[in-house]
Amino acid sequence: MADASPSPVSSHMKMNTSASSSGQVGSYVQLQRQIRDALREQHPEWIEKNGDSPTCESYESRFAELLNIFQSHERESAA
Repeated sequence: MADASPSPVSSHMKMNTSASSSGQVGSYVQLQRQIRDALREQHPEWIEKNGDSPTCESYESRFAELLNIFQSHERESAA
């Protein structure tokens, strides 16, 4: 049975969308920065004394993996 506990990255994550006047993210880099900033703001306990955050880095890596999977499925669907 799947774990029903809420994900540390919830659907209620506050995102700073001031990157553009329309509120839309202009690039992957901006989206990645917004996610990183939101995670660090909402979970300061994840930030080590030296400023590193392995937990945030793990989420960023997983996000990149999921984007790659999504893009490969999109390419397959378009073919």
